[in-house]
Formats: sequence, C-alpha cells, structure tokens
Amino acid sequence: MIAALLPAPLLVPLLSGVLLAAAAPAVADPHAAILGTWHNPKNSVAVKTGRCGDKLCGWVIRATEKAKADVTSKGYPPLLGTALLRDYRATGTSRWSGQIYVPDMGRAFGSTVTMVDADTLNVKGCLIGGFICKSQIWRRD
Repeated sequence: MIAALLPAPLLVPLLSGVLLAAAAPAVADPHAAILGTWHNPKNSVAVKTGRCGDKLCGWVIRATEKAKADVTSKGYPPLLGTALLRDYRATGTSRWSGQIYVPDMGRAFGSTVTMVDADTLNVKGCLIGGFICKSQIWRRD
C-alpha cells in the first residue's frame, strides 16, 4: 500500500531506515554490569544487587553469625534481607549514587559505587555532606 503512494526513489531510503531501526539494539541497561552477588572485605556479608524499579538496590543474602549478632545486639532488625544499597541510579560509566545503610548504626548515608573491574566494586559512604567518607572494596562472589 505504501509502495503505491511513494515514488521508488523515496521508498528505498524509507524502508532502509525502518529495517535499521528494527535491527538496532535496545537501550543498554545501566545496571547490567553490577548485577550479581558481592561480598565485603572480611567476607562477613554477601549482598545481591538487583533492580528496584528503575534504580539499583542490594540486599543481604548471607552473613556470618558474628555480623548478625552485632546488629541484633544493638536492637536493629535482623541482617538477612536488609537492603544495604538503596535507590542507586547510574551517574556515569560504571558509577552509581544512592544511599548505603549501615546496619549496626541503624542509619543510611550518601554513597557512590564505582566498578573498578568486572569483579571489583569500590563502595564509598559519606557523612556530613561528603566531608567524612569511608570506602570498601567488594568482590564478586
């Protein structure tokens, strides 16, 4: 039907554009590289990252007995299932910003996560508008 309405010189570029658009890859998922299970430097906690709406979150899926006891002895909720990484959004190539929850303090802080390589994250949390910060290197399980 369209071919009957358009002259041949216009039809070829139009069809080529439609075919190219159909073959183009979908927009890349900004969280794909970071999805998986990660553990902290002491291997006392493992966090599984995943999508939470259009953002990235990470939940505790494994913890040592000592780590669990440290949190419950201070009156905070059980460690397993707790979202440590909250509402992170991509802020650059291999970089996300959000809130990190520190279970034994019962507080969340501003944070950035940067992928150093495919199996290494630099997780940084800051107090007082970024003046006091602490970083940890997390490894992929």
